[in-house]
Amino acid sequence: MQTSQKHEISYGSSRFYIEPVQNLESYGIPSSENIDNCSSSDNSSQTFYPSHQTLEPYSTLESASTSNSFPYQNSPSTISFSSNNSPVSKLESKSYVLRPERSLEFVHGSHEDDDSYLAHDLDDLRHKIRELESVMLGPNDDMLDIFDNEVQEESASFLLEAEKWKKNMEMVSRGDLKEMLYACAKAVAVNDIETIEWMVTELRKIVSISGSPIERLGAYVLEALVSRMASSGSTIYKSLKCSEPTGNELLSYMHVLYEICPYFKFGYMSANGAIAEAMKDENEVHIIDFQISQGTQWVSLIQALARRPGGPPRIRITGVDDSFSAYARGGGVDVVGERLSTLAQSCHVPFEFHAVRVSASEVQLEDFELRPDEAVAVNFAIMLHHVPDESVNVHNHRDRLLRLVKHLSPKVVTLVEQEFNTNNAPFLQRFVETMNYYSAIYESIDVVLPRDHKERINVEQHCLAREVVNLIACEGEERVERHELLSKWSMRFAMAGFTPYPLSSFINSSIKDLLESYRGHYTLEERDGALYLGWMNQVLIASCAWR
Repeated sequence: MQTSQKHEISYGSSRFYIEPVQNLESYGIPSSENIDNCSSSDNSSQTFYPSHQTLEPYSTLESASTSNSFPYQNSPSTISFSSNNSPVSKLESKSYVLRPERSLEFVHGSHEDDDSYLAHDLDDLRHKIRELESVMLGPNDDMLDIFDNEVQEESASFLLEAEKWKKNMEMVSRGDLKEMLYACAKAVAVNDIETIEWMVTELRKIVSISGSPIERLGAYVLEALVSRMASSGSTIYKSLKCSEPTGNELLSYMHVLYEICPYFKFGYMSANGAIAEAMKDENEVHIIDFQISQGTQWVSLIQALARRPGGPPRIRITGVDDSFSAYARGGGVDVVGERLSTLAQSCHVPFEFHAVRVSASEVQLEDFELRPDEAVAVNFAIMLHHVPDESVNVHNHRDRLLRLVKHLSPKVVTLVEQEFNTNNAPFLQRFVETMNYYSAIYESIDVVLPRDHKERINVEQHCLAREVVNLIACEGEERVERHELLSKWSMRFAMAGFTPYPLSSFINSSIKDLLESYRGHYTLEERDGALYLGWMNQVLIASCAWR
């Protein structure tokens, strides 16, 4: 933050600026070595400055300051946990003073400033005399109207402020955590520092990483709101404060999430079913996976194709890799290729693995090494929302990628995506969408693992909290979580030249059998050839296919 930057606040009809205090002497405040001189001088002027206030945001993750940092933050935060296990991080603060818009600053011992001060008093005296004359000569209707309007405006502003704080106090007394988080988000949206400071203090007493689902989610949502004010959301998204897990540890957390919730299995099973159906008569199959991750999806497909009547086809998988996938695996994409090759060999399936070591946004047509006798299947499994579109930069990689895939002439393209709208949604709408979506996720986890379960805490922090912080705290290119509803994805696929490929009823029945093995209130809906998996009334994942 530039030291010259001012922050304006209003009180009544006066306006003040908040400025960082860097050189107290420049504000008429003597240094310690000059105190005696100032106090003994008869001609020294005395200037009163209102006391400054500081805000101490707190954190569950790492809140590192950036060049555009929140004005109260001057250094990375440190993490601690309060008695109720709520995450707290305290930011070192700069001091600020409140200075009137039309203040006079004096340098001690300056006769020119004394003259200016005297001139100011004379002007003020003349103004008082004119006011007295006006009263003696009779009221001026125009002046009275202006005065009345100012009084009414100030009175109305005071009443609105009082009503706002009354509502805030009533809301806190009710203890509705969702309502309080939304009120804090509204304050963040309009940069209402006073309300934010108070709400953060009150919310900190309620949220807990080992509490109820909304209390646990609230801990990370509150961190995200503080991070948004500190402009450090992207730093937190990239590096969590609570000791970043190694690749093997993160893989373990992701595997726990894979096992306790059916979201990934639902997506993989529906996509694999569509691919198996489209490739049932093909002898050479080329699968292009735009986010290979651990390669887990292809284990069941290789096993299924190995049992195909007439023998298995020859399978080639091209895995597009990125830096995060490599980090989560604890190694390069070659680790995935070796694992799948070993599996295929044990199933007696002819197999070949090809790695593309770039992000999906950088992929080019020549990266796929197409062969004329291969039938191509393309897989987008919970990754396309990470590809930026025209709202982020002029290149619009999201639509470019779909047009590139169309040039591959695939027999089938599978799409699995989270079903909520955060791509172009304004901040408050995105906040509500995020709260509703992840509340359902946290509730589904709560059914399976105890609240004090260490693995549950790690799963929620390292697999889910990153997404929550990125959605709420980050903007522009730093925000990589950009989801769209299936209706919008359908428009993009149609514009790229694709037509729907309805999923078979066999896939639907298989997923129903899958859900019966999970505890909780999961729902499955088939609509317009697509499948929707949800928790109670909240749809979470959508799966469909195109050709």
